Amino acid sequence: MEFQSLEDIAARADTHPDEAARAAALARQNSLTKPPGSLGRLEELALFMAAWRGTARPRINRAQAVVFAGNHGICAQGVNPYPQAVTAQMVANFEAGGASINQLCRVNGADLSVVALDLDHPTADFTQGPAMTGAETLAALNRGAAAVDPGADVLVLGEMGIGNSTIAAALAAALFGGAVADWVGPGTGSDPAGLRRKIAAIEAGLARHRGLAPMQVLAALGGREQAAICGAVLAARRHRIPVILDGFICTAAAAPLHAADPGLLDHCLVGHVSAEPGHRKLLAALDKTAVLDFEMRLGEGSGAALALGILRAALECHNGMATFGEAGVSAA
Repeated sequence: MEFQSLEDIAARADTHPDEAARAAALARQNSLTKPPGSLGRLEELALFMAAWRGTARPRINRAQAVVFAGNHGICAQGVNPYPQAVTAQMVANFEAGGASINQLCRVNGADLSVVALDLDHPTADFTQGPAMTGAETLAALNRGAAAVDPGADVLVLGEMGIGNSTIAAALAAALFGGAVADWVGPGTGSDPAGLRRKIAAIEAGLARHRGLAPMQVLAALGGREQAAICGAVLAARRHRIPVILDGFICTAAAAPLHAADPGLLDHCLVGHVSAEPGHRKLLAALDKTAVLDFEMRLGEGSGAALALGILRAALECHNGMATFGEAGVSAA
């Protein structure tokens, strides 16, 4: 799957859930040895997987996790207390197995890879001009799409990039409106002065980049890891692979797809509600309910990997429980 232009993105909602598989999965749920609906959202997750995998009894034989990493020119505005060298240092930590995401992928059964996107060449400062050219945005989209394994049963997505909580807030404000301050949070630990710099930078960026189509917003205000996440989401859809997005930054990265066509994120779950204040507002705009609310704000895909364990539990119940007939239990 390769994108030729930003304008053809909205035409990518060409794969749809299998409603017959969902109906068959629901019939199975209603025959299991429990009151109908008594497993709550676990049942909903099983039906979601059935519809997108096209089978009444979906299984996760391979869970793929990908963390995309990028650097951002907006850091020139003092929006982050850490130097951009930390991005590459954390990528090395991921590759060495020393980060939170490594442990959560290991315990929840996901194969992790990290894709570093031109870390030595940060995007441009969006207060001065577009963060990326159209060509740079397409290149990152295609890197993201190429990272997806067509044989995966579920895709867990995360990100790493010093300054990218500012990027997330800028994308959300540009796509959904409202006061910039309502979208901005501390990220990796900004103090009140740092928050003011974030808000000022985003307001300057929004003033400079007005009236753009959603994918042009991604180019103007986003970053390479955000574009790569969009590419991975679209490639996963082509292969009927459900996606678990991580927190605020990852969800905001995919938000331009929703703005282009709300159906483009129908195959996506949101793993957790981030403690970043803009995330609940963003979930409301996307009409999404996160799987978990654990007050996490680490990034890296950590909340999405944790939610994978819940998804696995949902399918274990769905596939492993006996029906009333099999157990010899009266259904009424």
